[in-house]
Amino acid sequence: MADASVTRPVSDEGYDDTILPFAVEPLDVRGRVVRLGSSLDIVLSQHGYPEPVARLLGEASALAVLLGSALKFEGRFQLQTRSDGIVEMLVVDFEAPDRMRALARFDAARLEELSAEARQDSAALLGRGHLAMTIDQGPDMSRYQGVVALEGQGLEEAAHQYFRQSEQIPTVVRLAVAQVFAGGRQNWRAGGLLVQFLPDSPERRRLPDIAPGDAPGGAATQSPHAEDDAWSEAKALAATVEDHELVDPTLSAERLLYRLFHERGVKVFEAQSVRHQCRCSSERVETMLRNFTTQERRDMVGDNGRIGVTCEFCSVHREFDPKQFDPE
Repeated sequence: MADASVTRPVSDEGYDDTILPFAVEPLDVRGRVVRLGSSLDIVLSQHGYPEPVARLLGEASALAVLLGSALKFEGRFQLQTRSDGIVEMLVVDFEAPDRMRALARFDAARLEELSAEARQDSAALLGRGHLAMTIDQGPDMSRYQGVVALEGQGLEEAAHQYFRQSEQIPTVVRLAVAQVFAGGRQNWRAGGLLVQFLPDSPERRRLPDIAPGDAPGGAATQSPHAEDDAWSEAKALAATVEDHELVDPTLSAERLLYRLFHERGVKVFEAQSVRHQCRCSSERVETMLRNFTTQERRDMVGDNGRIGVTCEFCSVHREFDPKQFDPE
C-alpha cells in the first residue's frame, strides 16, 4: 500500500479497470472507487446481451468488484441472483486479486413485451427472489454466504440491505453503467463507489434502530438510536455523486474523490487492477467430462462425432474426441 501520509496534487490521469481504495480519516470513513472498462466490455460484447440486460449485469459486476476486492487473501467472491424476473439469473465471479467473469440468463420473449421505460428499471428486471454473496477461501476453509431477499428493489438497495442486516456496517453504495463511443463503436463502462463508516468505537458504528413491524397500531416504540454526526456528513457527501461522474473516462477516480471529500481531506492508496479472465480451460472441461458415465458421454456426441462444450461465461467452444475418454 502506498504511503498515504504524503501530500501531493490530485492526479487527473483516468485509468480504467482499477480499484482505488481511499480513507477520509476525519470522518472515520474508508471505501473504494471502481472503474470498469475493457474488463466489462469484453464480457458484454462476447454475449451480445440486449441493452437492459447488459446494464444490469454491468451494475452487478461493479458491485461484485467493490465487495470482492476487500478480500485479504487469494479467494473467490461470487455474487449471484436468482429470481422470477425477466433477468432470471446474474452471476459474477471475482477471483482475488484481480480476475472477473460474469454472465446473465434472461427471458427474451418477456423482455420484448416491456415498455421502453420499464426496460430501464433494474428492479422490474430483477423481480422477486434472492441475492447471494459467497466467499470461498479454498478447500481448507469454510465458505461464507450472505443472502438478501429481492422484493422489488435494485442492486444498490439490496447491497444496503445486506450491510444493514448481515454486516451491520453503515455503508453507501453507488453504481452506474453507460456506453461510450470509442474506436468506431459503443463501449460498455461501469463505475462504483463504496463508502463505509468504520470508527474505532463499535458504539459509534451502531445503525439506527428499526421500528418493529409487528407493533400494534398506536403503540409507543423505542426512540431510534441517533446517527453519528461524522457518518451523517459522509453519507450526505457521498450522496452528491452523479451517475455520469462514476463512468466519465475523462474524470479520474482521484479527482472524483477530491470533489466529494476535499473539505475534510481524502487519502488514496495503491490502486489495484481488474481484468477479465475466465476460469475455464481445456483441462478443467476434460476433468468435468470424465466425471460423467460412458453412456452420458455418448449422449453428448454431436453429428460431427465429437463432444462439444461451450463455456457459459466466456463463450469459448471446445471439442473433444469421445475416444480419449472411452478407448475401444
